[in-house]
Amino acid sequence: MQASTGSMSRLVIPLRFFEDLKKSLFRDEHERCAVMFARSVRKENLLSRIVVFELMAIDDEWYDYRGPAGVQVKSELIAQLAQRSRRTGDSIVLVHNHPFSFNQFSDTDDLGETRLEEFFTQRTPGIDHVSMLITPDTVISRLLGKAQYLKTAVVGPVTQFYWQGQTSVDARYDRQVRIFGKAGQHVLGELTIGIVGLGGTGSVVAQQLAHLGVNKFLLIDPDLIEQTNLNRVAGSTRRDIGLPKIDLAKRFITQINPDARVSVIQDSVNKNTVAEFLADTDLSFCCTDSHGSRAVINQLAYQYLLPVIDMGVVISTHKGTIRDIAARTQLLVPGLGCLVCGNILDPEQVRRDLLSDFERKSDPYIVDADEPAPAVMSLNSTIASLSVTMLLNCVLGMPGLARALTYNAINGTVRHVVCPPQDTCVVCSESGSLCKAHSWPLPGRKG
Repeated sequence: MQASTGSMSRLVIPLRFFEDLKKSLFRDEHERCAVMFARSVRKENLLSRIVVFELMAIDDEWYDYRGPAGVQVKSELIAQLAQRSRRTGDSIVLVHNHPFSFNQFSDTDDLGETRLEEFFTQRTPGIDHVSMLITPDTVISRLLGKAQYLKTAVVGPVTQFYWQGQTSVDARYDRQVRIFGKAGQHVLGELTIGIVGLGGTGSVVAQQLAHLGVNKFLLIDPDLIEQTNLNRVAGSTRRDIGLPKIDLAKRFITQINPDARVSVIQDSVNKNTVAEFLADTDLSFCCTDSHGSRAVINQLAYQYLLPVIDMGVVISTHKGTIRDIAARTQLLVPGLGCLVCGNILDPEQVRRDLLSDFERKSDPYIVDADEPAPAVMSLNSTIASLSVTMLLNCVLGMPGLARALTYNAINGTVRHVVCPPQDTCVVCSESGSLCKAHSWPLPGRKG
C-alpha cells in the first residue's frame, strides 16, 4: 500500500472559530494572545493534521505585559494549560498577533518559544503543540519551538490556505492566471487532493485537476479496469483491461502534468484504516457509487475538518425506458449540512456496504449481487465539471456561491439547493463527530 503524498502537515480550524479568533485579537493596537485546543492526527507515525476543536480567549488579567510590539502571559496560565494537556492528551495552539504588517515570527517570539517548548516537552511528552501568528496580511503556524512550519487551513464554505514559501507558476497556466491570479495558481499547485473512486466521475475529476495544475494527489480505488468501464473511464483503452484503475489514473495525470506526485491505494475506503489516509489531503472528492463509502467519507469530512466534494449520477430505467436522469454535487464542510442532514444516505444500504465478506454471506437479506447501474460519460463529465468548478469557488474565491447543486438532464436545468445543518446531527453538529478527529471511531469495516 502506497499512501504518503510527502505533503506538509496542516493545522485545520473551523471558519467560525477563526472569525472569533480575529475579533478577539484585533480589538486594539496592542498585541494579544489566545489559546486553541486541538487533536493531532498521525498515520504511520507521520503527523498529517492537527484539528482545532476549542477556542479560549485570554482575559486582560492573565497578561504580565501587553504592548504594541510585545506580549507576555502569566506563568500560572501556562502551567494550567500544561496540566490540561497532560490530562487529556490534547494539543495546545498558542496564538498571538502582530497588529501591524510584520509577517514573520520575531527574534523575541523565537526565544520565548524555545523556553515554552522545553517546558511543555517536560510536562507533556509526545504531544504536538503549535505556535500560530496572525497579522493583518497572513497566518503562519509552526510546531512549537521548531522550524517545522505547518500549512494552515481555515475550513468552511470558503476555505483559505496559508503556508510559508511560494512555488513558481509555469507559463502553461497563463490563461488561468488571468482569472485566478498568481496567488490562486500557487494554491492549486500546493494543494494535496484526494480522489476516492477512479471510475466514471473520478477519472474526469483527475483529468481536470491535472490540467488545472494540481501537483499532489492521493487516489483510492480497489477495482481493475473491465471492458464495461471503457465507455466512461477517461483515458482508458482496451490495452488497459485488467489494470488497476488507480494506476491508469496515475498514468493519465502524469501524462498531462509531469510535475505531479501521485500516491495510490488499491483498496476500499469502506475500511476505516484506508479512509484515514485522506487526513493527509487538503480537500477530497468522493466519486464512489455506494452508500457505505459515502457514509465513511461524510463523517470523515466533519470529524477531521477535511473539505469533501461528494457527487453522484442516477439514471433510472423501467422496462427499457428512461424515467429519470439526475446528478448532484455537494460540499461537506462545517457550517453546511452533511449527507445525513440531506437524507442522501440509505441506512440499510450503508449497513450492507459496510458488512465484512463473511457477514454479507451470512446475511439473509442479501440475496443477489448489485445490478450494474447505467452510465454515460457525458453525464458523468457534466457533474464532474460542476464539482471541480465548486472547488475553484470554495478555495480560490472564483465567483460562485453554490455549495450544493442538482442537475436534471431531462429538463436541462442546474439548480442551487441549500442543505442546512441540523443542530443534533450525529455527524456534522458539535454534539456529533465534528472536530472529534481520532477521539471518535469512524464507521466502516475494520482492517
